[in-house]
Amino acid sequence: MSTILYMEGVMAYEERNAWAGLIVSPIVMVVYVTLVLQQAAGGPLTDVDWFPLMLWVIGGGIVGTIVLGIVWGMIAGAKEPDGVGRSDIRDRDISRMGSRVEQAFVVIAGLGVIVLCAVGADVFWIANTMFAGFAIAAVVGGIARVTAYRRGLV
Repeated sequence: MSTILYMEGVMAYEERNAWAGLIVSPIVMVVYVTLVLQQAAGGPLTDVDWFPLMLWVIGGGIVGTIVLGIVWGMIAGAKEPDGVGRSDIRDRDISRMGSRVEQAFVVIAGLGVIVLCAVGADVFWIANTMFAGFAIAAVVGGIARVTAYRRGLV
């Protein structure tokens, strides 16, 4: 078990990052859907200029996760300067397990995209299916990581 995991309320570096992604990912999803619906203004969704919105929201999500992780790390570093960035084999195992869970959902989204391409769906639906797949994969992978930190790997 990690020697720094819960000593005096300090969590491992990787767990903080999992929580940061878990906090930011749903916000990113809601912001994107809200912006698309606002631009549609009751019209067809396929008429929305979704590409710049998607790029900005993805970029904002990445920046938000990094900033949250840094700020959280600074706070943790003030509490426990020696253990703030350490990781051990358990952290690496949990990270691998979370990545496998995420990959499963990305594959499912990819299969959905292939089906949408096969039936000739609009590019809007194809791109948004992949975006939703990535977002869901990030949330489910984060949940898997946090659960593994709290309950252990099985």
